[in-house]
Amino acid sequence: MRRPQSDARASWEIVRGIVRGMAWLTIAALAGAGGRLAAQGIVDQTVDRAVDRGVAGAPLPAASGAMASAPSTMGRAAPHAPPPSIVLRAARMLDVKTGTVVRHAVVVVTGDTIAAAGADVPVPPRSEVIDLGDAILLPGLIDCHTHLLQNYRGELDGDDPNMLLTVATMTPARRALLGVAMGRQDLEAGITTVRDVGNSGWGGDVALRDAIDSGWVVGPRIIAATRALSDLGGQFGPLAPYAQSLVQQEYDPINGPDDARRAVRQAVYDGADVIKVIVNTPPRVLTVDEMKAIVDEAHRMGKRVAAHATNDIATRTAAEAGVNSIEHGYTISDDALKMMAAKGIYLVPTDYPADFYALALAPATLTPEQRLQRLAGATRFVARSRDRVVRAIKAGVRIAFGSDEYYAAPGRTRGQSSLLTLQAYQEDGMAPLDVIRTATLNAADLIGWGDRLGAIESGKLADIIAVDGDPLRDVKDLQRVRFVMKGGQIVRRDSTAAPRQKAGPSSVGP
Repeated sequence: MRRPQSDARASWEIVRGIVRGMAWLTIAALAGAGGRLAAQGIVDQTVDRAVDRGVAGAPLPAASGAMASAPSTMGRAAPHAPPPSIVLRAARMLDVKTGTVVRHAVVVVTGDTIAAAGADVPVPPRSEVIDLGDAILLPGLIDCHTHLLQNYRGELDGDDPNMLLTVATMTPARRALLGVAMGRQDLEAGITTVRDVGNSGWGGDVALRDAIDSGWVVGPRIIAATRALSDLGGQFGPLAPYAQSLVQQEYDPINGPDDARRAVRQAVYDGADVIKVIVNTPPRVLTVDEMKAIVDEAHRMGKRVAAHATNDIATRTAAEAGVNSIEHGYTISDDALKMMAAKGIYLVPTDYPADFYALALAPATLTPEQRLQRLAGATRFVARSRDRVVRAIKAGVRIAFGSDEYYAAPGRTRGQSSLLTLQAYQEDGMAPLDVIRTATLNAADLIGWGDRLGAIESGKLADIIAVDGDPLRDVKDLQRVRFVMKGGQIVRRDSTAAPRQKAGPSSVGP
């Protein structure tokens, strides 16, 4: 049907203005002053004749492609169909807040968010249903202490030679690609978010974070620290003067409170989500004033502080300064633990079973006698570490999961090795539910994402894993993951999961 004449004239007048303006801009760019005047007259005449013919009855040129068939939405709201949902069904789901197990679990995921979760929740029409059978659903795990851009070799027998080899021979690009591999292995093990706390070169973790967020590569959600702040020398062993420039590739050394504030600002400028600080590298240790300056400046800029502290003076210094978490804390006094509890400072114990320390990371050339000696030493170390976890819990200090895994472990992926820390917590005496909370509720709170992560409930990001067995009886069953979803995207779905189905228009939960 032809439009009324008044509508046609208005439309062609719009065309006249657009074409004339575009032609004049082209002439202005290509012709001189005299040429512009003459050419503009010709353009005006040509456009006017064409428009006048159009008003007399010629239709506007038809749009091509999708625009030609698209109905006009001018003056009214375009209809918007809700995005299709993915629905997860499983025999069980853990409510990490209450500790109860929900039977006949149904989780409705729309986009990257959980829309509904509970027992026999109705399934929206046209949803894609994934039946995970007898598995138990849990929130995606959060590792608060990772080093994705490191993968040390046990045969080099120690951190010092490995650090030199990594920093001196690996380009930032190669380390970032290593981080892609390590991150994918973490994600497939059920670790959907990590706080990567340094040892990633200058900006490597930020580049990896941004690549994952942009969808260039697949990996866990990353809270990045950039270079860790440290005393002079970082965590390197002795270096010749001409080699000390390597330190700044991995750390930002500080010297005094003012320089500490400068380093925090540099880290934030470099893209840090969290500030990591190395309080001690024996015998070097930062002062209380330096630590207070770091914490004050970081908190002023809305960033939290994770403090590597391994001995008594370092843990007391970090606690007095008011950091957000103390990493490792291998030697820590009851007074420091009380201070931590009063200030709400988390302890992130980076513990492992004794045999992993002694054997999985050992050089392959060890004799049987040497292996026994290493195991005996690791057993003594684990006993001391276990004591400080027990005392921390008794003092009211909250625990968050941090693996600190940065060695290649033969026969295990990075993620599989990292989950051994949760096994160590159970061996330290923690109840399985409390262990699970270290990697969900507590970890989400520590990184500042408690409103988005840490539980399977409406409104939170759809980070969900499914495991076989019963991790409430034995957390080692967390190592039996067979389904991983991060932000509504399915990352892993083993063949034991039932095929996807299409829900009928009126389907409900089982």
